[in-house]
This record gives sequence, structure tokens and C-alpha cells, in this order.
Amino acid sequence: MRRLFRSNGLSLVFLALFLAALIAQSIAGWADQAEELAAHGRPAIGYIAYISSSTFAVDVAENWQSEFLQFFLYILATAWLVQKGSPESKAPAEAGLGDAATQRIGPFADSESPRWARSRGVRLWLLSNSLLLVMGAVFLGSWFAQSLAGQVVANDENREHGLPPLTWLDYVCSPEFWSRTLQNWQSEFLAVGAMVVFSVYLRQRGSSQSKPVGAAHMATGEK
Repeated sequence: MRRLFRSNGLSLVFLALFLAALIAQSIAGWADQAEELAAHGRPAIGYIAYISSSTFAVDVAENWQSEFLQFFLYILATAWLVQKGSPESKAPAEAGLGDAATQRIGPFADSESPRWARSRGVRLWLLSNSLLLVMGAVFLGSWFAQSLAGQVVANDENREHGLPPLTWLDYVCSPEFWSRTLQNWQSEFLAVGAMVVFSVYLRQRGSSQSKPVGAAHMATGEK
């Protein structure tokens, strides 16, 4: 167990934090909904019913899609764009996709390279873009899940107020949907931008996201 944690501590800690936060969110959301139902003279629903409801699903998916959009755009942007002085950026001369030698693909692959790194065509393209493709797929999937769950929640509210139901297209074109979506996007973009700029002048000793404490402010891509 000690060796497992030493080799995978970063992923294990964040997995534990994710599960703890998700469980806490579900409990707090369940209690909040119970209070809201009681205020309208309606009985509370069970915990299992709540976590399997569209109300819970839309809140979870709404946050997931914004997080994975952030990573998708960040991965794409850092391939081509630079920020002088940031350890989050490549050096200006290295902007772009890089050549076969620096990427260790084709004849430059070594004995420990993934098998597809020695391939050509579609397999090499898929491996070369696999991180971006997976992040984009999770973003689109969670965005779609948010839209479906949000449509159900919106139609439940419309039913209570005697309003006609919305189609999926009506909902995804509605101000409510984009208000919920964009309030998450703007915060993610602010956080990434702040990390890029702050890391030019600020340090955290021992972190892979920081330059060495004594590195020059304008040292770019140094970790």
C-alpha cells in the first residue's frame, strides 16, 4: 500500500477528495431540497431518489462540463500559444506541434514508447491527440447530460406554474441554460488565466506547477 500511494499519491488523493466532495454535495443538496419542499407543504424525497434525480444530475454535469472544457481549451492553447515567464508555457521557439525527434515518434521512438508511437497514419494521429480527444469527448458528453437533465428540471418547474413544456432545443436556446453554463465557464477561464500569470512572478517550492524559487521571472517553461 505504501508503494502504491508513493507512486500514485496525486491521483489517489484527488480521487478521494472528489468522492468526498461529491458525497457531501449530494447530502447538502438533498437537505436543501427537503427544506424547499417543506416550504411548499410537500413531503421530502428519499436520498436515493434525490441522487438519481435530474435535479442532482444537472448540478453535477454542469460543473463537470465546465471543468473539462477548461482542460480541453488549455491543452489546445498551450500547443500553440506561449506566455513569457510562465512555467505553464513552452518556450516561444517551441510553440507548435514539435518535430518527430522531440516527440519521440516514428524512427525516434525508444523501447519504452507506446506501440502506436512507431505507427503512421490514423493510429499515430489518435495517439498524438488522444488527451485532447478524450477531454473534448467528456466535455461534450457532460454538456449534453446537463442539457437533458436541465430540460427535465425546467419542465417540472413549468408544470408547477401551469406553463407548457419545453423541447430540448427550446431549453438549450433559453437564457436560463446559458446563464447556468456561462457562469461556470467564466470562472474556469479566470482561474486558468490567473494561474498562467501568477506563476510568472510567484513560486511554490516543490510544486511541478512552479518554477524553481530562484528562477528569473522571465524564465519560460522552466520547472
